Amino acid sequence: MKYTYYTSGTCSSQIDFEVDGNVIKQVFFTGGCHGNLQGISRLVQGMTCDEAIAKLEGIRCGYKATSCPDQLARALKEAMAR
Repeated sequence: MKYTYYTSGTCSSQIDFEVDGNVIKQVFFTGGCHGNLQGISRLVQGMTCDEAIAKLEGIRCGYKATSCPDQLARALKEAMAR
């Protein structure tokens, strides 16, 4: 299933991702640090949502209360709750 999540508190503004069951198929970030976010997207591809959430949740970006990886974890949690 395909999802769009609008981020808050990060340089990226949107995360588009596809999940098949509990497995992440693909992730695309809009905005943010392109190289880093492309790397994160490739690393989580094929991972279960639960595994990605466990690894990414709570990561902070500098002084911010969240980060792009944390926002991805929040997006995955929201998608799994549907």
